[in-house]
Amino acid sequence: MADTLHLVCPHCHTTNRVRQHDLVKSPGCGHCHRPLFEGKPAALDEAAFERHVGRSELPLLVDFWAPWCGPCRQMAPAFEQAAAQLEPQVRLVKVNTDEAQALSARLGIRSIPTLALFQGGREVARQAGAMGAADIVRWTRSHLMA
Repeated sequence: MADTLHLVCPHCHTTNRVRQHDLVKSPGCGHCHRPLFEGKPAALDEAAFERHVGRSELPLLVDFWAPWCGPCRQMAPAFEQAAAQLEPQVRLVKVNTDEAQALSARLGIRSIPTLALFQGGREVARQAGAMGAADIVRWTRSHLMA
């Protein structure tokens, strides 16, 4: 990673430049002034997802889910716990497949919940099925080191 990273704000989706060593200092967005990391996943629609994948230099862990899905609701607290452990090295986000049907179809999301890890603008790993927080953290870190 370079000394300066491009990070997309989870609130206003503005791209920010942040020095790598400042990631642990709870940086704020230069546009909306809200925190770039809050230790919890951000909800993204299709346009925001494309902006985060295309512009952010941090790995992006996406939980593809739907509100009617029992296993998705069961995994939600674990995904939030994983966010608290993985941020600011990884951005965790949720994409509602009912609201982003075209994106889900384009990416071939066939079952939910599905976790997909993106790095450098492309998908590097995928895992279907609910997992606990420790398993989410371990799975994510194992694919980032590969």
